[in-house]
Formats: sequence, structure tokens, C-alpha cells
Amino acid sequence: METIKGGIAEDHRGQIRFVNDFDMTLVKRFYIIRNTDTSLVRGWRAHRIEQRWFYVLSGSFRVQIVKIDNWDSPSANSHIESLILKASDYQVLHVPAGYGTAFQALETNSELIVFADYGIDNAKNDDYTWHLNYFMNFQAPSLHELPTEIIR
Repeated sequence: METIKGGIAEDHRGQIRFVNDFDMTLVKRFYIIRNTDTSLVRGWRAHRIEQRWFYVLSGSFRVQIVKIDNWDSPSANSHIESLILKASDYQVLHVPAGYGTAFQALETNSELIVFADYGIDNAKNDDYTWHLNYFMNFQAPSLHELPTEIIR
């Protein structure tokens, strides 16, 4: 995984958020995720050949990422990396092919834009899913785990 830093320019007219170092040459499509509430966790979904880039438009998300070691029967004990992505960080998270993700909005009305490097026709051939509790190291966050600026 890699994060691509961006920034914000503000003046009397408003603001412009940017991630100028995000090369979108490979991007074929995008979609926006907005969970119904903050208790819902979307996951686990993985892609063998498709890579993804994630940018938080509003609010914040907890993302958990796992490397898939075997596509037929991945190790349930695989290490899970957990990150907090916030709109105020102005960054794109790149998740290369070969990883699974699970997302949870941490604030009401949070929105996440997802960029993919394959068209929608490829999705049915490269979509792997597992039950949320498949990976034993997955832990749904509790409020005491979250940064205080996220808790309202």
C-alpha cells in the first residue's frame, strides 16, 4: 500500500482539494460509497488483477487490508493492516492487486470515491468475497479505539 499526499488551497472564494501526484492514466472507472450508517462494515472483497485507489470525499473511514495468499483458500490468520482515512488528510490510498479490503464509515454521511483500473465488464471475473469474520485477525472497532477527533 501507498498513500499519495494532496492538499488544499483556500481563499475568499472557497477551497480546492487536490492530489496532483495521483497519476490517473490507468483509471477506467470510479464509484462512490456511502454506507447507511456507521455500524456497517463492507468487506471482505478482493481483486486478483484489479488495483484500486481510495479517496475520502467527506468524513472518515476505517479501512482494513489483507494480502490474499491463496485465492482458493486464503489463510484465515493473515495479517490485517488497519488505517483511518479522513477527508481532511487530502490523500489517495493505493491498494495494489492481490489484496482484500473491508471499510467502515466512522462518521455519518461519510463518502469514499473508489477508482479502478479495469472496466465493469471485468468485475465478474475478478471479484472475490469472504464473510466479514473469515479472517480471524479482523476486529470491528469500538469507540475507545478511534481517535477522539472522530468520535462525536
